[in-house]
Amino acid sequence: MKKYHVVRAYYVLPCCLLLLNLCVELVSYKTRMIDEPLLRTATIIAMVLGGGSLVAFLVAPLLEKLVQFLHRESQQAGQLGEILFLLLLGVGIFWLYYQVYIVGPESILPAEWKNPALPR
Repeated sequence: MKKYHVVRAYYVLPCCLLLLNLCVELVSYKTRMIDEPLLRTATIIAMVLGGGSLVAFLVAPLLEKLVQFLHRESQQAGQLGEILFLLLLGVGIFWLYYQVYIVGPESILPAEWKNPALPR
């Protein structure tokens, strides 16, 4: 079980924090539509608190349960399942970061959620 705690502390939780950072980036993108600075700030704070709660209380526990399940199952047939899941998690987060920071946040959003072009 000690190995699981190392994986949790040094891989799963940082991945959850990276996902939270992606949520913050998407919130920042969406709030560009709000011109009023105080309303924009309040919206960002509310959405980040909501996203942080979602990641802390839903995403992180689900990822931990999945890693625990894969850890138990992989002990019977080697560690391939757990290693594959962790690799896919890392590659998936890397891909999301690439899309958001290189291509732009709108690249991972559905078409209906994209900000309209604002004349400035």
